[in-house]
Amino acid sequence: QVQLVESGGGLVQAGGSLRLSCAASGSIFSINAMGWYRQAPGKQRELVATITTSGGSRNYADSVKGRFTISRDNAKNTGYLQMNSLKPEDTAVYYCNAVAATAWDTRSFNTYWGQGTQVTVSS
Repeated sequence: QVQLVESGGGLVQAGGSLRLSCAASGSIFSINAMGWYRQAPGKQRELVATITTSGGSRNYADSVKGRFTISRDNAKNTGYLQMNSLKPEDTAVYYCNAVAATAWDTRSFNTYWGQGTQVTVSS
């Protein structure tokens, strides 16, 4: 199995910055795409950003374009989300996900999720 652990959330004032990390561990053979999602109270989980294996392709929700940057360090099996110019509407639980294959079945890719980290932006 693959475990994902997010960190870096917290309370920040509007206009501030946070950097989220997503560390993958376990019997990892390969990690393909990674992504960040968020879920605000009373709302559905929504896509924030995704990044391909090489980092050559990144996609962002319109609401975060120009403010958030997704990246990854494949040597560390870790993904990141740099969040700048934060707004109160960015307040949510942020979840990391990864499409990965384990050493037990290198041909089967499954999607794994972290437990989430709370980001609160005060006005």
